Amino acid sequence: MSDYYRPKGLSSAVVYADAKAAYRWLEDAFGFEPLLVILDADGALAHSEMSYGHSVVMVGNEWSEDHKSPKALGGKNTQTVHVQLAKGEDIDAHCARARSVGAVILQEPNTQFYGDRTYRARDPEGHIWTFGVTVNEMTPDAWDKASGLKTQTRL
Repeated sequence: MSDYYRPKGLSSAVVYADAKAAYRWLEDAFGFEPLLVILDADGALAHSEMSYGHSVVMVGNEWSEDHKSPKALGGKNTQTVHVQLAKGEDIDAHCARARSVGAVILQEPNTQFYGDRTYRARDPEGHIWTFGVTVNEMTPDAWDKASGLKTQTRL
């Protein structure tokens, strides 16, 4: 019973015109794990959740004027979701898998100044997803030196 309830933390809810198709695609493309599907009396998706590591993403249908897929908004996104792979995972293979099922790769895998290798992909309805894996653990001083930026805790 407690498997359906999450501890304190964040999860994202992503809205699609066709959430059932998106749910299947997210599993095939990104390796998200099916967690929970709730269907209404007509078999329409009422709510669904997928897991990735210790995180959950809710996948739902458009349900109001304020909850639309980028597909309905000319491809515009108001947020993107960052997904961190486990250290040692092959992000290039992850990108290739996503591409093979139709993800548009907006940024090919490359190593960032802070030590993560990342890529950015657009799903079939226009949501933008960023994936990263740590390939070089660095201190803030080291990445500041590499980038010319300044890292601090508070503004």
